[in-house]
Amino acid sequence: MADKTWYENWFNSPFYHKLYFQRDEKEARFFLAALIDYLKPFPGSNWLDVACGRGRLSRILAENGFEVTGFDIAPRSIEYARPFENKHLSFFQHDMRRSFRINYYDFVINFFTSFGYFNTRREHDDAIRTMAVSLKKGGILIIDYLNTHYVEDHLVREDHLSIEGTSFDIHRWEDEHFFYKKIRINDPSLAAAATHTEKIAKFSLGDFTDMLSFQHLQVRAVFGDYALGAYDTRNTPRLIIIADKGKS
Repeated sequence: MADKTWYENWFNSPFYHKLYFQRDEKEARFFLAALIDYLKPFPGSNWLDVACGRGRLSRILAENGFEVTGFDIAPRSIEYARPFENKHLSFFQHDMRRSFRINYYDFVINFFTSFGYFNTRREHDDAIRTMAVSLKKGGILIIDYLNTHYVEDHLVREDHLSIEGTSFDIHRWEDEHFFYKKIRINDPSLAAAATHTEKIAKFSLGDFTDMLSFQHLQVRAVFGDYALGAYDTRNTPRLIIIADKGKS
């Protein structure tokens, strides 16, 4: 395991999903419903869910009548998702830094800050390129990221959570370029406490605009929460970007 990155190890852990995703699906469904109402995608349109995890959002999209593909770097997440596959829904284990399909999708989504964890800007550019080239001309990319400025102002340094018998002790800090989160896990199934440390880049709207522009994507709208309220640099928790590939 030593040759793997922190995110390959952590995203493949069952405790990652226990910490972040064993919660009410209402927020995810509410967000997708708001996006569908805003975007008005045509029935049967092709969607790609980049960093899909266990496929929760992909499944919701497929339920809404779309053709959906999800991929994720974590093998265990894809193993979990594959039993849900059908003729409208498929899953693949894949690294977002490598191209997937070319000029294929009408919509590409990357939700819940499933980005920003690579070491270099070049790797992030590679991931944006994967999303861009997978879109058809006129296709739309939606990225849901944390609002760096909001998090800087509201960073909770210490936290403790107990979820279904598992204890999570969380310590957060930051430097000029990254947010860090050290998570110490105690669970009856573990012989000793396990520790994972997350590292997420402090990307601003300007950073995303530059990365998207380099891949010939144009930002068309920016929202600050899952109700698609207006984005505010300091006062909204999310940075939700809608960009399109253009038809020319």
